[in-house]
Amino acid sequence: MSVDETTVRRIAHLARIAVTDEEVGPLKGELNAILAFVEQLGAVYVEGVEPMTSVTPMRMKKRADVVNDGGRASDIVANAPETEDNYFLVPKVVE
Repeated sequence: MSVDETTVRRIAHLARIAVTDEEVGPLKGELNAILAFVEQLGAVYVEGVEPMTSVTPMRMKKRADVVNDGGRASDIVANAPETEDNYFLVPKVVE
């Protein structure tokens, strides 16, 4: 795939980037180089290669997806000036 000047201007417009006529040529070259590199990556044989989170083998740390109340309500309101039934008590601000 090759990018022409019209495409460069369209990409710049979509990205909300102001591009002068002098900048279109270098941007065209850079975008074509990026696309050429992506095409090279497509030629890499990766059949049977497991997805990795790091270059060193490791398992992702996961926690159980459990809904709970946190069990820390009393710790959270411990430093509040006034509380009632694990709720903060605040002065009335609207009459």
